Amino acid sequence: MTTIKFTKMHGLGNDFVILDYEEYIKTKKTPEELSKLLCDRKFSIGADGLIIVNPNTKNTDIGWIFYNSDGTIAQMCGNGMRCFAKYVYSKNYVNKKEFSVETKAGTIIPKILEDGNVRVNMSKPILTPNKIPAKVENNLNFEIKSLDRTFTANAISMGNPHCVIITDEDTKLLARKYGSDIEHNPIFPEKTNVEFIKIVSRNEIILDVWERGCGITLACGTGACASVTAAILNGLCDNKVKVNLPGGILTIEWEGTKENPQKDVYMSGSATFSFEGTINI
Repeated sequence: MTTIKFTKMHGLGNDFVILDYEEYIKTKKTPEELSKLLCDRKFSIGADGLIIVNPNTKNTDIGWIFYNSDGTIAQMCGNGMRCFAKYVYSKNYVNKKEFSVETKAGTIIPKILEDGNVRVNMSKPILTPNKIPAKVENNLNFEIKSLDRTFTANAISMGNPHCVIITDEDTKLLARKYGSDIEHNPIFPEKTNVEFIKIVSRNEIILDVWERGCGITLACGTGACASVTAAILNGLCDNKVKVNLPGGILTIEWEGTKENPQKDVYMSGSATFSFEGTINI
């Protein structure tokens, strides 16, 4: 039996177990095995995902290893990145408030703000169908069938695939009923995150999300970015949007347009320490 130290954090209720690299090595387990073990809410710590600090990078200040609770690898996670940024800064892995992080989605740049929140440059949205990946000719306003319904959807990648559906109905009920089925729709060969959004105004939306590999979560940072991008591309929102999630509020900024979409998306929001502890494995 091995005892390891861990930290629990959350971003708007989207929660994560964070391990230092030395603790991860001590377990002699793969990240897939560890994520399933540590994220189990009934028999272990419980979380939506596992984050392992990777200090062994060459071209960035720091790196991470990120796995969903079901043991699948995730290219990016916006809420996780805010938590990770606050963690590595507080633990002196980095000595500056703005730094570069190596992820499966490329280099991500978070910044610790004066109010304690974290602003993350989430890079540019990916809109080309085969790069999302999504088996559609046009990534905007295509039809997708799920159970007893046909929805109009938008496919966008923020380093991980998203299916954004704009609706006037109850987003919470739709996410719970249709999220799992759409996640596994063959249009998305790598599965997908699913967002149901309601437009409140040109500067505000309501969002409920079914996360790939997790299910219903209280917040999804990349989902908020994809949702605002979709709303802007459909002419429904301006360039700075308040996103109301079950776990709290994110602010998403994007200066892109249909004609010039190659602009970085910025996400700002909280990252909260829950507790630290040890666990026997």
